[in-house]
Amino acid sequence: MRITIWARSIWRDAPTLLAAAGWLVFSAGVLQAAEAGPDATVKAAYAATIRSLASTGPKAAPPPWQPPHRDRLMSKDLAALFARDDLYQDESGEIGHLGADPFISGQDGEVKSLRVVVTEAPAAGRALVTASFLSFRQRVSVRFRMVEEGGSWRIDDIVNRVEGKDYAVREALSQPYECGSFMKKPCQR
Repeated sequence: MRITIWARSIWRDAPTLLAAAGWLVFSAGVLQAAEAGPDATVKAAYAATIRSLASTGPKAAPPPWQPPHRDRLMSKDLAALFARDDLYQDESGEIGHLGADPFISGQDGEVKSLRVVVTEAPAAGRALVTASFLSFRQRVSVRFRMVEEGGSWRIDDIVNRVEGKDYAVREALSQPYECGSFMKKPCQR
């Protein structure tokens, strides 16, 4: 008898219980998204970097500035600049505007003892995140200008410091190219 009453009670309250469960799942998702600060995107980019550095050959894992990572990790503007640089390389057979991996601030490297911190707290949809790590026993620091776009934090610029001078990836990628379909001047290969 008690089981029957309990079962009827559960059945009668099922819509309320389902709505409450749905609200909890939705709230958890919103809370998780709200907790994902600008440093989470940079950490995801370094996870892709570490996979890319560890793999070789025709099925090597792509770096974070290439698909499928690029559109998920970078602002639309920065992703478009990287895509344009890739197109130039494909069409010309030459190296694009970046002669090094901006995530490791060099042509070769490794990422050991990674530390990612928010160095300028989010304000007005912008933040600054710094990644520091050891690469071949040398301390490397890379700064990321972050922008909130589409409800997520995205990398909007990458700044490397080499021999006391800052190099912004956005500035390098914004330079004109000698040729390319986007320049309306075909490349000679």
